[in-house]
Amino acid sequence: MRALTSGYGNRVARRWFIFVGHETGFLSASACRTQAGIISLGTSLKYLTTMAWFTRSKQNIETRDKPGEGGAARDTMPDGVWAKCSECKEILYQKMIEENLFTCPKCDKHFRIGSEEYFKILLDAGMEEEIAANLLPADPLNFKDSKAYTARVIDAHRKTHLNEAMRVAIGTIESRPVVLGVMDFSYIGGSMGSVVGEKFSRAIDRAIADRRPYIMISSSGGARMQEAAISLMQLAKTSSKLAQLAAARIPYISILTDPTTGGVTASFAMLGDVNIAEPKALIAFAGPRVVEQTIRKKLPPGFQRSEFVQEHGFIDLISHRKELKATVARVLNHLA
Repeated sequence: MRALTSGYGNRVARRWFIFVGHETGFLSASACRTQAGIISLGTSLKYLTTMAWFTRSKQNIETRDKPGEGGAARDTMPDGVWAKCSECKEILYQKMIEENLFTCPKCDKHFRIGSEEYFKILLDAGMEEEIAANLLPADPLNFKDSKAYTARVIDAHRKTHLNEAMRVAIGTIESRPVVLGVMDFSYIGGSMGSVVGEKFSRAIDRAIADRRPYIMISSSGGARMQEAAISLMQLAKTSSKLAQLAAARIPYISILTDPTTGGVTASFAMLGDVNIAEPKALIAFAGPRVVEQTIRKKLPPGFQRSEFVQEHGFIDLISHRKELKATVARVLNHLA
């Protein structure tokens, strides 16, 4: 466990190691040419103008699981009286899952949950105050892929009742005042855009002003492509704000949940004074399917899961959700 006095140097070194050490997370030039499907010189201009740039024309890697048994949807907490665990296939009573903090009582599978659940699990009396709750994403690029970005934002709000992919709360953990940020994967895949970067920055400003430790729970597919370079700027913005937090000698604890990938992994998710992960969470820059397609080999079991990542030195602790609050409180006591 790194001491708090290690400061920003270790954070930058850790971030640099992510980019340099995980060479398999990047696509080679030849792989990019293979994926993109290079067009021959004889291709007509008419064909070039009618290509579907934002829709995949064919499946590059076969999906291992059938719909409802695998993929992204399987890890989301299902609705209804009964639920089927995607890991052990056990039929479970919904109330039992909730009492077990949304984990499978048989195999300890951690279902994906949102900010509201994490606030209840970690904070003594729930959320006392929410920071920057009314910030909304803009569309300065007038971006449109399969649908307009503005329409995508409206749909996400309608489905999740959230304004963005991140919420920040003021509260206490075992009577210790903290600032707690939580990402919601259900909102456009928890992607990081300008609003997420701004909320993260304001959370740190409040943590410095009140001398409160800052805790961040990540669950994200990475930077939001609809905001292009603006979303990529958030990597530098959030990292620079963490430098200010380190200079003020205030602890920052990063908690990684399933999944934490892309630009979020490459920035604030891996820059904690202590990095904690939930069991079997996917933690990566490029996902396993991209890596498989690049190196054209089967990956070892458990590749890019919490246990694999801890073994290779990227995270410090793995904590079951039922023990997460006590683990965070213990770490804060050490860093105080």
